[in-house]
Amino acid sequence: MKYIRPYKTLDVYTMAKALVVRVYAVLQTFPKEEQYALCDQLRRAVISIPSNVAEGLGRVSEKEQLRFIEIAYGSLLEVETQLDIACDLHYISPESINDIMEMIDREARLLSGLRSRRLKPHNP
Repeated sequence: MKYIRPYKTLDVYTMAKALVVRVYAVLQTFPKEEQYALCDQLRRAVISIPSNVAEGLGRVSEKEQLRFIEIAYGSLLEVETQLDIACDLHYISPESINDIMEMIDREARLLSGLRSRRLKPHNP
């Protein structure tokens, strides 16, 4: 029987993976000269989101869990900023950016909720 890691069932993780797939798809439309600049940076930032969620939720210490959740959130903001710049450079259409920004907003809410649950004091 295959063991399923609990984080894989969480919306925060599945949404982050969906964001990776969506960003990777849009990167294929970027100009060739951006493949080793903005595209590489976006790939690293977007893949960091689900990776840090998984790593954080695999930690025992709540302090470490929070640290990785915060890193994931920072990576999410990095992706948002880079996509905003890509839109300004006309590498991505306003329709595509709106779709992705909705995904980013949802992931931000999910990460914030996960962080809040980790910060609540435990009842004895």
